[in-house]
Amino acid sequence: MAQLSSRVKAYAAANGVAEVDFLQDVLLQDDGQGPYIKEWNLAIAKPTDQQLAAVEAAASIAETNAGVVAKRKQAYGSIESQIEFITENGLDAWTAKVAQIKADNPKV
Repeated sequence: MAQLSSRVKAYAAANGVAEVDFLQDVLLQDDGQGPYIKEWNLAIAKPTDQQLAAVEAAASIAETNAGVVAKRKQAYGSIESQIEFITENGLDAWTAKVAQIKADNPKV
């Protein structure tokens, strides 16, 4: 199951809100009974549990893809190391390396 924050983001995106600030727009809390929406300050209606469940698949995909992107970034290395790789091996070799990293770490 996707985290509540991911489901809130997916719900907001499905309703035309591109960004959610979890320090101002939406405050989440967990008092030991599971996370819940403590405060809702977006211009769209606060979602019901049913509406959050409806975006579960999209939220799970977003979480999975975020993990894939993090793995790719680690494999790419820093910008400096990529530039060094290009200067030492050429742009075609770098392009092939990036393609392999993406193939090894596919998004959903």
